[in-house]
Amino acid sequence: MADASVGSTSVASRTAPPASEPAGRGAGQKLRTRLVEVAFIVPAVVYLVLFFGYPVVKNVLMGFQEYTTKTFYTGEAPWVGLSNYSAVVGNAIFDRTLWNTVLFTAGSIVGQFALGLAIALFFHKRFALSGVLRSLILLPWLIPMIAGTAVWRWILDTDNGALNRILSAIPGLDLNPNWLTSPQLALVAVIGVNIWLGIPFNMTILYGGLQEIPEELYEAGALDGATGWRAFRHITWPMLRPVVTVVLVLGVVYTLKVLDVILGLTNGGPANSTQTISTFSYDMSFRQFDFGQGAALGNILILISLVFAVVYLRINRKAVDE
Repeated sequence: MADASVGSTSVASRTAPPASEPAGRGAGQKLRTRLVEVAFIVPAVVYLVLFFGYPVVKNVLMGFQEYTTKTFYTGEAPWVGLSNYSAVVGNAIFDRTLWNTVLFTAGSIVGQFALGLAIALFFHKRFALSGVLRSLILLPWLIPMIAGTAVWRWILDTDNGALNRILSAIPGLDLNPNWLTSPQLALVAVIGVNIWLGIPFNMTILYGGLQEIPEELYEAGALDGATGWRAFRHITWPMLRPVVTVVLVLGVVYTLKVLDVILGLTNGGPANSTQTISTFSYDMSFRQFDFGQGAALGNILILISLVFAVVYLRINRKAVDE
C-alpha cells in the first residue's frame, strides 16, 4: 500500500501543472530579455547615427553656412540662409548639369534594364555552361571601379583605343570618333560605360524574379497557345512586374549619385558636357573649396533621391501586403 501511495504521489507530481513563478522572478526574466534586445539594437543604431545620420545632418547644415577652408582653422561658419542655394541654381552651368543628370540617369536606366532583362530571359532557358556564362557577366561587379574606368579610357581613346582600331579595320568605314573629348559624344560614351557596369545588377535581380514564376503557368499557357512573345506578355511580364518596379526605382537612386565613373572617364568635361549634379557638387567642394555651395548641391541631389526612395518604399510595402 505504501509503495502504491508513493507511486501515485510521484505520478501526480509529474502530471501536475508547474507552479507559477514568483512575480519578482518573472519580472527579472523580462528585464534580461529586454536588455538582450537592446544590446542587439544599440550597435545598429549607433552605426546608423554615426555613418548615415550625422553626415546627412551636417551636410544639410553646411548648405546654409558660408563653409570654406577658412572655417577649418577659425571654426567660424556664418549662417547665410538660402544664399548657397540661390548661388548654385543661378550658376551658369547649373541648367546644363541638371539636364545632363536627367539624360545620364534616363539613358543608363533604359540601357541597363533592357539589356539586363534580355540576358536574364536568355539564361532562364537552361543550357550547358549557363552557370559559368552567368558568372562571367558578374565580372563588372568584381572589378574595382577605378580599374574599370581606366580600361574603358584606353578602349575609348581616340588615337590608340581598341574601339577605334576595330572601327578603322572595317573596310569602307573611315571613322575615328573622339569618344571622350568631343562634347557631342562624351556623354554618350559615359552612359555606355555606366550601362556596362549596371547590367549585372539588373540581370541578377530580374533572373531571380524569373526563377520565382511557376513553370505550371507556362505549361497551362502553352495549352491555350500562349508561347513565345504571347507567353512573355501575358505570363512573364505580369508576374515580373513587382521585381521590375524595384529594379527601376533602385537603379534611378543609384544612378543619380554616380560620381566615380564620370570622374574616371572625363572628369566632367569636355566643356562641362558630362557634368552632372554629383560631379558639380564634388567640383565645388573639393576643387573650389566652397563647401557650403557643394553641400547645397548635395542636398538638392538628396531631395531628388528621396522622392524615388519614397516611391520605392510605397511600392515595396504594397508588394508585401499583396
